[in-house]
Amino acid sequence: MSDQPVSGRRGLLKALAVGVPGAAWAPRALGAPADAPPPPAAASAAPGNRTLKFFNAQEALMMDAIAARLIPADELGPGAKEAGVTHFLDGQLAGAWGAGSQLYRQGPFEKGTPEQGYQLSFTPAEMIRRGLAALDAATRKQDGKTYAELDEARQDAWLRDLQAGKPDFSPLPSDVFFQALLEATIEGFFSDPLYGGNADMVGWKLVGFPGAFASFSNDIERHGVIWAGRPVSIANAASHKMTPGDGHG
Repeated sequence: MSDQPVSGRRGLLKALAVGVPGAAWAPRALGAPADAPPPPAAASAAPGNRTLKFFNAQEALMMDAIAARLIPADELGPGAKEAGVTHFLDGQLAGAWGAGSQLYRQGPFEKGTPEQGYQLSFTPAEMIRRGLAALDAATRKQDGKTYAELDEARQDAWLRDLQAGKPDFSPLPSDVFFQALLEATIEGFFSDPLYGGNADMVGWKLVGFPGAFASFSNDIERHGVIWAGRPVSIANAASHKMTPGDGHG
């Protein structure tokens, strides 16, 4: 298979799911057109309970706007905003992950190699809160508006600049902040709905992932047949009843 770039952000997500080599060209996929009309189906997966544990109202509004540009709604279905990615990240930042409970934080804190991973002194909660505040301050200074108030073209332009590390958010590298946002958005879009994102399992439906099934024994001999069952979350896997011939195991 030739290593060709994947078209569009949704193409990238599908490629990530099946291991297409072109998925490595992720930065190009983030430059998708900003004027693509959202599909009518986007509203069907709107998240329900939005009680915030970590974000304040302005931060949640901003994160919604960022998520909507990183994985926008399109003809294939709802995007990250509709899937409740902000709610997912809010819960993660309010918990042990946000507090950096598994991070070594004694220093020294120096720029490392890509293989060394995260090397900053900030907990995830500190990094996201600091980064969101810095981004809003930067857009207010340059555009006279908060990030959430900008049009989609300007929002995309700021995200591309973040990805390239252009804005100075010292001591937080803006490209590290962008990568954290991107990874959290992808996780929230594809994680089990039990954790607050992937509302109506839209991420799983996009890539054909069946969810938390304990067994596929009924499907083992069904060669060449597309699995057409409804994905199952951890939250309802125990009570899920299989119907003969429905593709559920």
